[in-house]
Amino acid sequence: MSDLVLKVSDKNFQIEVLDSKALVVLDFWADWCGPCKALEPVLEEIALENQGTVKICKVNVEENPELASKFNIRNIPFLAFIKDGQKVGELVGNQPKQAILRQIQSCQ
Repeated sequence: MSDLVLKVSDKNFQIEVLDSKALVVLDFWADWCGPCKALEPVLEEIALENQGTVKICKVNVEENPELASKFNIRNIPFLAFIKDGQKVGELVGNQPKQAILRQIQSCQ
């Protein structure tokens, strides 16, 4: 995971996600999930190309079951788009970069 992608847990969720001024793409994933691992380089690219306007955060569902439950996560990878502390969009499954960028654009 690059420095541009933040690992989020119950401890830093409020400050990194809910209090963020930038749009947050919250990636719910697990170590054993192949599609999650395939999505990681795409999210890193998006983080690099959108520094300052979009914040990419990752939540390991096994380490943070309360957050996964709060977002009603049933399938991973699951991308939640958070703006001003509210979920404004979501994508389920390994998505192509263009689909994620379109969702980002519609949520900003």
